[in-house]
Order: sequence, then C-alpha cells, then structure tokens
Amino acid sequence: MGKTYLEQTFNEVLQGGDGIFVPYIMAGDGGLEHLIDQLEQLEKAGATAVELGIPFSDPVADGPTIQAAGKRALDSGVTLRGIMEVLKVGRARVNIPIIFMTYMNPIFRYGIDEFLQDCQKVGVDGLIIPDLPFEHNDIIKEKLELLDIALIQLASLTSPEDRLKLLAEHTEGFLYAITVNGTTGSRNDFHQSIKEHITLLKTYSKVPVLAGFGISSVEHVREFLGYADGVVVGSKIIELLAESDTEQIQKLIQAVKKVSSDK
Repeated sequence: MGKTYLEQTFNEVLQGGDGIFVPYIMAGDGGLEHLIDQLEQLEKAGATAVELGIPFSDPVADGPTIQAAGKRALDSGVTLRGIMEVLKVGRARVNIPIIFMTYMNPIFRYGIDEFLQDCQKVGVDGLIIPDLPFEHNDIIKEKLELLDIALIQLASLTSPEDRLKLLAEHTEGFLYAITVNGTTGSRNDFHQSIKEHITLLKTYSKVPVLAGFGISSVEHVREFLGYADGVVVGSKIIELLAESDTEQIQKLIQAVKKVSSDK
C-alpha cells in the first residue's frame, strides 16, 4: 500500500467510468474499538478510500460537526498513538487506502520521524495537513521522499492562479479542491465560480481533483462529478454514522458510480 497504491486505486476507479468517493470520519468518535468496523462498513458501501481525522483540540479548518466529533473522541481518551495501535492490529481487514487528516501539533508531539515511520508501518497511504503552509512543506516532504506516503495539497477558492498552479504541480495522490470559503460543514449551495475553479485546477493537475467541504447530498455529489474527478464528504457522513443510517451512507457513495465520462 502507500502513495502508489492510492494513485492506482483512484486511476482504476476513473478508468472504470466511476467517480471517486472519499468519506471522512473522525478516528475514535463512538469509541476507538469501533474504528476498524467503521472502515470496513465504508469500504463495503463502495468508498474509494477513507480520510481519517485525528482528533485535535484546535481544529482550525473544521466546522461544528467535525469539531464535536473530535471533542467526543478526545473526551473518551483517544490519542494518535492509540489510533496507530488500532490500525497496526486491524489494518489488514481494510483493503482501501487510508488518508490521515491531521494538524501539525499532534505530529510535533508524536515526533515527526516516528510519526512518519509509524504511518508507513500501519498502512497510511496519504496525509492532509491543513495548517502546514506549502512554503514549509519541507518539514515533512523531505522525510517523505523515502516513504511511500502521499502529501496532499489543498487548493482554496481565494488563492491566486499562480499559487493554484504551484499546488497542483506538487500535490500527490490527488488535489483537494476546497469548495467553500470557511470551515467544513453541510451547505445548500456553493459559490458561483466553483465550476470554473475546479476546471482550472484540472488543467494544472496530473492527479485527480477531488471537491470537498460542504458536500452533503446525492445531488451535490452528482453536480460535482460533472467537473471534478470525485468528492470528499465529511460532516454528513459523521452525522449518518451517528444515526447508524447505513442506507443513506450507501446512497451517497453510490452516487459516484458510472458517472458521465465527458467531464
């Protein structure tokens, strides 16, 4: 597994005519003992990969739903080391790629070298670090050169075109196209320039472009699959997991199947 596996998985899905669906869940929300079961459930429902949030006390990019999930996990004693231990034991039960979404503070506390080595050992395929500016990527990037783990860049709506081009050229695995100005959370509508934004990113990116933040319905998923390669859905998945609504989770994920290839 690893960066190469992540890329292969995404390419196979796109070549088959489907879109990519990456659900986000908070590790340890509902109990760390349920994490592997949750990952298996999402894989069975058709998820391409899973973005696994690491609970943190000051999650600057997260909206209310994900913040609340992180607090529940922290209150129950979930730690990054505990998550690593669970994956070490149960990762073999999950066949799809796993992507960590974390902030730099937990990585610093863990120790950068040890964190990256343990990610490799437990089968983490990619990293998303919202508070790591591109200009400081070398803190992680140089050490990742020896490991098969993708460092995924986020492209915001407010970034100038030259920066978007830079992010697209240097991202690995996929490019995360942020669809709103602000934090995560379900929304009813999106900025009128979002299609233009994602279309531009696709011209620069050599890897798939996935839309994320605010996507919460089958209609949203299908809309974004008109011009993106896939979607990341977080807050809505967390809500549905809390409600044990496996039927709605499956409907959301299945919305990317056999999309039009004229994107």
